[in-house]
Amino acid sequence: MLAKLRDFVKANLDDIILLIGVILISLLSFAMGYIIAKQQGKEPIKIEGYENSNYWSGHKWSLSGVEIS
Repeated sequence: MLAKLRDFVKANLDDIILLIGVILISLLSFAMGYIIAKQQGKEPIKIEGYENSNYWSGHKWSLSGVEIS
C-alpha cells in the first residue's frame, strides 16, 4: 500500500506541487482581501425606497449588513 502511494507521488510530483501552490496562493489572496476589508470599516450600503411606492410599505428591512429603508 505504501509502495503504491510512494510510486504515485513520485510519478505525479510536479502536479502535486502545482496544486499545493495554487491552493496556498488562493488562501493567501482571500486572507489579504478579508483583512483589508475589515480594516477599511466602511459604512454599510443603504438603499432607500420611495415612501409612496407600492413596492415599499415603509418598513425597514435589513439584509446581511445592507440596510433598506
